[in-house]
Amino acid sequence: MGGRIQLGQGDYPVISRGSIGVAVASLLVSLLISAILTPIVRRWASRREFVDRPGSADSYKKHKTPTPYGGGIAITVAILVPMAAMVLAGVVFKHIDPNQIHAFTNWLPHWPHWLGGIAIKIPVALAIIAGALVMHLMGIIDDHYPLSPYFKLFIQAVVALMLTAGFKIRVLEFLGPAPAVMLTMLWIVALTNAFNFMDNMDGLSAGVAALTAIMLALTSLLAGQVFVPCMLLLVAGAVLGFLIYNFPPATIFMGDAGSLVVGYMLAVSVVLVTFYNPGQDREPFGVLVPLVIFAVPIYDMGSVVIHRARSGASIFRPDRRHFSHRLVKLGMSPTTAVLTIYLATTATAMPAILLPFLHWAGAVLIFGQCVCVVALIAVLESRDAS
Repeated sequence: MGGRIQLGQGDYPVISRGSIGVAVASLLVSLLISAILTPIVRRWASRREFVDRPGSADSYKKHKTPTPYGGGIAITVAILVPMAAMVLAGVVFKHIDPNQIHAFTNWLPHWPHWLGGIAIKIPVALAIIAGALVMHLMGIIDDHYPLSPYFKLFIQAVVALMLTAGFKIRVLEFLGPAPAVMLTMLWIVALTNAFNFMDNMDGLSAGVAALTAIMLALTSLLAGQVFVPCMLLLVAGAVLGFLIYNFPPATIFMGDAGSLVVGYMLAVSVVLVTFYNPGQDREPFGVLVPLVIFAVPIYDMGSVVIHRARSGASIFRPDRRHFSHRLVKLGMSPTTAVLTIYLATTATAMPAILLPFLHWAGAVLIFGQCVCVVALIAVLESRDAS
């Protein structure tokens, strides 16, 4: 097989070792940057009094001492700096003579393959980076001086419109340009806010983001993609490096400056993943992958919105009606609640990797299992969901 790894037979693809190596390098580089930068940002935030104080009007976390914000800065740098470096490498690659390219293959196997794939994505990558910076800056401002939720939604919608209409990053294009743009915008804004909603307990949003990013990266690797899995593993590495300091008891929070960026990057990555290729002899069940992988964050956001609406509260006002808080009300410790949500996320997300390669019977079983897990969660917590 040379430099390629066979993951099964028949419909299952072959992955190049070069692609795997670059993907793993992306994970490790962003993890290292985040792990080193997070304590530096923590000290800076503490000196600047950029902290979440217990009992403040806008605080819904149960920490007992002032906890610095700023983790989102480390996360964003750990994602965007390596991503920008990849873009720069792609620009250089486009201007290298083909004969010189072959000389590199002797010491860096598969270099033209993965770097060439990234070079093709340069305009898209720059647009994604620009959108992430807008989300990050808005989050930093909001962490300092809370913004109107409607203003934040407007900015998120503008960024999503820029990507979908300006750079044609969209799903379901067979429906026509207008429906595809609207549905993709809805997905980006919804998932961005789902991870913002999940940032309500130490280690929760970061851990769930790491799990879903890794699962989605494996799916895109199996689809033969290079740029998308690298981007996803940059996200995974960044939140894992931050999680070292954010796992209960947290010594730093990511704030909106981090949760908005993480949710945005995951949402956009989903749109870029090839879940179904009509040219291959497969059923189109790969399109269900995002719903299965992100079932728990979507459930959390949906259930919180319903609970707030039923009580007459604003759906945008932070409170303790989240999935994690409801588990604590049932008697779990906060750490156990977070680990339980990790487990639920893994249970729904892991089987999704196989969806693009299954026929209808297997796909129905996996999707049905996901629905059952979410339904079981809803039933178990329903007796104290207020």
